[in-house]
Amino acid sequence: MKVDTVCIIDDDPICVYGTKILLNHNNFVSANIMVFEDGCEALTNLTSYLKNGQPLPDIILLDLNMPVMNGWEFLDKFQELTFKKKPKVFIVSSHFDQAEIDKGKSYELVRDFISKPLIAKNLTDIIAMSKVKV
Repeated sequence: MKVDTVCIIDDDPICVYGTKILLNHNNFVSANIMVFEDGCEALTNLTSYLKNGQPLPDIILLDLNMPVMNGWEFLDKFQELTFKKKPKVFIVSSHFDQAEIDKGKSYELVRDFISKPLIAKNLTDIIAMSKVKV
């Protein structure tokens, strides 16, 4: 079960490091891991990839609480883009409530909510869900 590219959008360097270790150690990703520290940086770069005809990541692991542009603001702008192949977004947060889960379900791109810290089983589930056609 491999994917080509995973994008991590998170301002917590410890969580990013741990996620990268899990992805690399368990051979979930065959090529690239992109990392952006906030939604604005991610949106700018991913929009540029689209404009240049470069593929977007298969999976986006999105934190909600970030400076500059939070996860919700990122989703609002990102969903307005036109995609050939839609990335699957998984919201990864240390805490979320039912209202946030309900809000997340309103975004077509959001597949699920995952609690931090990520563990290998979470990644196995994410990869499996990303293989399902929407």
